[in-house]
Amino acid sequence: MPTIDEELAGLERDIRQLKIEYDMYFGGGRKRPPSEIEWRIETVVKRYSERGGELKYTQRFRFNNLSQTYAKYKEVFRKRLAQREEGKIERHFGAAAKAIEAERARKQAEASDEAAAKVGAKAFRVTCSAPEKEADKVEQLYEAFVSAKQEAGEAMGKMTRSAFNEFVRKKTKDLQTQKNCREVEYVVETVDGQVKLKALVKS
Repeated sequence: MPTIDEELAGLERDIRQLKIEYDMYFGGGRKRPPSEIEWRIETVVKRYSERGGELKYTQRFRFNNLSQTYAKYKEVFRKRLAQREEGKIERHFGAAAKAIEAERARKQAEASDEAAAKVGAKAFRVTCSAPEKEADKVEQLYEAFVSAKQEAGEAMGKMTRSAFNEFVRKKTKDLQTQKNCREVEYVVETVDGQVKLKALVKS
């Protein structure tokens, strides 16, 4: 029986494959929508949506990102299927047909990626006032940062757990001194494929 991490890795692969096969379908490269992959994804998403309490923090963060990505793609596919059924997609015949359909598929694939990016990645937020006394919050922030980096395929570099803790402690203290604030909100988000860690002044 696969572990949760293995199932999440499989879910990520299936979502990528679903997009590829839908683009092939809309481009004329396959006769039917990839229903089998879609059913497999739906099964995993439903199972972990109902059993979210069994997931560790990083697993839940990863699952939420994957399920949101799937929801974005699903909406794009639904609209394109509706257009196809309504006859809004032109049909081409003759020698140029394949080239025209391939170009359309490429443009629609780019539109799918752009639509998913615009909807925005899930952001993780945590507020700190004394990081040295809020180990749980700093740990959650670190785990969210690592998970987002893994999702984006970015290396952690020299940012170890201890270095991260020191960064948060120092950054919080600096902002409290400079901005005369009590709390600092840290936000982990992925923008255009790049993971960003922001520190925002709170009251």
